[in-house]
Amino acid sequence: MLRFNMIKISLLILLSIIFTSCVNKHGISAKYYSDCREYYDLQGYYHKECGEDDIITYKEMGEALKRKEPEPTGNVY
Repeated sequence: MLRFNMIKISLLILLSIIFTSCVNKHGISAKYYSDCREYYDLQGYYHKECGEDDIITYKEMGEALKRKEPEPTGNVY
């Protein structure tokens, strides 16, 4: 019963994220077209800063999915 409730809660959270957010080239954000700040600095180099309105990026998703094994504490033989 507990496992069934966890599945229902997980699906509910997943569906709420899907229907209240947009998937764009950076990840999942509140807007489909993210507001980017574009400018040239004093040396003439072009800069583009995007992704401040992202909920989660693809890089963060990849890091979260990697399983990290805990390091052993003490001597293990």
